[in-house]
Amino acid sequence: MSVVGIDFGNESCCIAVARAGGIETIANEASQRQTSTCVGFGPKNRLLGASAKNMQVTNVKNTVVDFKRLMGRKFRDPHVGRVISQLPNTFLENEDGSIGVKVQYMNEDCIFKPEQLTAMLFTKLKETAEAALKIKVVDVVISVPSFFTDAERRAVLDSAQMAGLNVLRLMNETTATALAYGIYKQDLPAPDEQPRNVVFVDCGQSAVQAAICAFNKGKLKVLATASDASVGGGELDRLLVDHFVAEFRTKYRIDADKNPRARIRLATECAKLKKLMSANSRRMPLNIECFMEDKDVSSAMDRATFEEMATPLLEAVRAVLRRCLETSGLATSDIYAVEIVGGGSRVPAIKQLIETVYGQSPSTTLNQDEAVARGCALQCAMLSPTFKVREFAVTDLQPFAIRLLWETGDMEIFPKNHEVPFSKMLTFHQVEPFTITCKYSGDIPYPDPFIGSFTIANVSPAADGEPQKVKVKVRINIHGVFTVASATLLERQEDAGSAPTGGAAMETEPAGGDEAPPADGDSPPPADKQPADANMDTDTAKPDGKADAADAKDASNQGDVKDKKVKVKKTELPVETVVTGLTQREVSELMEKEGQMCAWDKLEKDRQDSKNAVEEYVYDLRSRLLEDLSAFERDEVKQPINATLDATENWLYEDGEECQKHVYVEKLTELKKLGEPIKNRLREFTERPAALEGLSSALQLCDKAVLAHRAGEERYAHLEATDMEKVERSLAEKREWLDKNLGTLANLPRTEDPPTTAQQIWSEKLAFENSVNPILNKPKPKPPKVEEPPPADKTEEKAEKPNAAAPQDNTMDVD
Repeated sequence: MSVVGIDFGNESCCIAVARAGGIETIANEASQRQTSTCVGFGPKNRLLGASAKNMQVTNVKNTVVDFKRLMGRKFRDPHVGRVISQLPNTFLENEDGSIGVKVQYMNEDCIFKPEQLTAMLFTKLKETAEAALKIKVVDVVISVPSFFTDAERRAVLDSAQMAGLNVLRLMNETTATALAYGIYKQDLPAPDEQPRNVVFVDCGQSAVQAAICAFNKGKLKVLATASDASVGGGELDRLLVDHFVAEFRTKYRIDADKNPRARIRLATECAKLKKLMSANSRRMPLNIECFMEDKDVSSAMDRATFEEMATPLLEAVRAVLRRCLETSGLATSDIYAVEIVGGGSRVPAIKQLIETVYGQSPSTTLNQDEAVARGCALQCAMLSPTFKVREFAVTDLQPFAIRLLWETGDMEIFPKNHEVPFSKMLTFHQVEPFTITCKYSGDIPYPDPFIGSFTIANVSPAADGEPQKVKVKVRINIHGVFTVASATLLERQEDAGSAPTGGAAMETEPAGGDEAPPADGDSPPPADKQPADANMDTDTAKPDGKADAADAKDASNQGDVKDKKVKVKKTELPVETVVTGLTQREVSELMEKEGQMCAWDKLEKDRQDSKNAVEEYVYDLRSRLLEDLSAFERDEVKQPINATLDATENWLYEDGEECQKHVYVEKLTELKKLGEPIKNRLREFTERPAALEGLSSALQLCDKAVLAHRAGEERYAHLEATDMEKVERSLAEKREWLDKNLGTLANLPRTEDPPTTAQQIWSEKLAFENSVNPILNKPKPKPPKVEEPPPADKTEEKAEKPNAAAPQDNTMDVD
C-alpha cells in the first residue's frame, strides 16, 4: 500500500513517501525533487510538469500555469480577474459561470477547467510516484492553503478523484509543516505541562501564511492562523518584471508587455535576480541576449532599491504576522521558536519582519521546499493501516465562521477558529421536509459565502399532528469540508406497560416535553451565549453514534406520567445536498475523459519512443561502421549499408515524420538485419578468447586428475577404473573438439561469421564439467567399523580380580 504525501504548490509540487527507513522525497524523470505546476498541450499529446515548463517559451498560448489560484472559483470573481490578467492564455466563461481555458490540443480548440488541469498534474505526480515505488499509488494526503474555502477544497478533491487518487486527508500547509517539525521532537513537554508554542511562517509563490501551534508530547494543536492570498514570492517577481519592462520601454524602445515570450523570459531572469539579491547586498546585473527585436538588454538592481519598491507588499506580510499573534492571544515571550518555509521566506526583508514582530530570529531547521510534503507523508502513514507511527494527535482549526440558516431561524454553528474535525448534533421539530442553508459569516477570501443547502426529506407530522423531532448531525470533516453527516427522525410510541425489549433501531426514554425550545422556534441567543442544551450536542473524539446519547436527557419526569415509558423509533432520512462545484456525474465524465487523454499520451509516447529508436540506431550504426565495427565487414558491403542509413535518416525527417508505431518497428527490424550480424561478429571476437580459455582450463584440470589417478595418488585411489575410463573418453573427445575449432577460428577472417559461437563454447564446457565432475568429486567411502569383543561376565571379572579388601599374603615358602 502506498503512503504518499503531495505538496500541491502554485509554482511547483513535491512528492514525499513514507518508508521503513523514514520519509523520502521522490525525484521526477528529470532528476528534480520538485515538479513544475505546469500543463502544456501539443498537437499529439499533453506536456506535464517539467516538460511543459521547458516548452513554455515556445508554446506560450497552450501552456497553463497559476491554475491553483483558480480552483473552485467563478469567472466573474475579482480574484480571478486579477490572476488571468497576468497570464497569456485565453480564458472564457462557461455556461455554469465557471472558468474555461482555451487551448489547441490534438489540432482542435479545447476548453478545460482548472479542476481538469489539476487532475492532469495529479496524474503526472501519480505516475512519478509509481515509477519510483514500483507499486500502484492510490491513497495520498494532499496539502492545501489554510485559507482555502469549502468550494476550493471540494475542487481539489474532485481533481484527485479524476486522477484516480483516494485522498485520505486534505491537510493545511502550515499544519503539515508543524507535523513534520513536532513528530521528531523528543523533548516536548508532558500533556499536563505548559505547551511549547511555535510559529510557522510559509511564504510561498502565491500567498503568505502564518500559524501558531501548541506542542505537547504526542499532541499538536493549531491555536491561530492568518494568511494573505495576494502576497507571495510571485508578487515580488512581478514587481521586478514591471520595473524592467518600464525601463526597457524607455531605454531600448521595446515593450515586453506586447510579447508574451519576452515577458516570460524576463520573469525567469527576475526570479534569478531576486535570489541573487537575497544572498548579496551589492548591485546585481541582469542581462538577456536577443530579448526582443534582436536587441540585447541589460540592467541592474540592488537589495535596498528592491526592498523600497516592495514596501507595500512587506507591510501586508507584517499585517499577517501580527494578526496571527493577536488571534492566538499569546505574547511574544510565550513564543518558543519561529520556523520558516517556502521559497519567499529566503528574502532578507521578510526575515527581518519576522524578527521584528515575534522578537526572535527565524529558524531554518526545516527543509524550506520539502517540509510540507514530508508532513503530508507522515499524516498519510498515520492514517494508513500498513504503517505503525508514533501516536501524535493533530487538531486543526476552521479559519472562517460557519452559520446555518433555515426557514425560521439561523445559528452560528462553528465559530471562527473552531477545532476540526468536529461534529455537532442539532434537534429540529418539523412537520414537513425542510432545508438548511450553510454560509460563511464574516470576512472570507472568497466573494460568495454560500457553502451548500441540505434538504431533509420524508418528514411528516406525528399521528396527533404535532411536529416530529429530527436529529441532524453536521460536521466539518477531516478535509475541512462542511457536510450534513446524517438526519434521523425520532418517533415516539407510548407504552404504559413495562419497558420494551427494543432493538438496534429502538431506544426508551421517559415521556414528557422537551427542556429546550425547538430549533425552528424563536431566534436563538447570540453565538457567544448559546446554551449547550439538547438542541445541539457535540461529538469530537467519540464515534459519531455516541452523539445521540443526549437524546435520553431531553425529556423531564413530571406528575403521574413518571411511570409512563415511550418507545423511540429511529428512522434515517435522506438528505439532498446542493453544493458549489462539480456534480458527481460531471466528475465521472471528466474522469473518463482524463483516462482517454492518458491513453492518447501513452500511444504518442510509444510512437515517439519507436521513432527515436530508429533514429538512434541509424546514428549508432553509422558511427560504429567507421570505428569499432570497421574491421568486421567488407568495404563493398558497408557502402550499401551506409546508403540505406542515409535514406532512412532522410525518410525520418520527411515522409516518416508522423508515421504510426508499427511502421517504425518494421523499419528498425530491417535495419537490424543489416547491422546486427556485424555487431555479432565484434561481440564474438571479444567474448571468444574468454570462452576458449575457460574450456581449456577445464580440460587441463581434468587431465591433471587423470594423471594423478594413474600415479596412484590417495585422493583418487577410491575411483573405479571403469569410471576413470569414461572421464578419459570425455576428455579426449572434448580436446579433439577444441583442437578442431581452434584451428578453424584462428584462421577465420573477421568479416565472416564464426562457425562456433562463444555461447556454444561455454555450453560445451558446461556439458563436459557435468559429465566428469560427478566422477572426480565422488567422496571416499567411509572405513568399515571395527567390532569390539563383547564384555566378559561380571561374576568372572569379580573372580579374576583380587579382593582389595582381603589382606595380602606376603609370606614366601622356602624349601
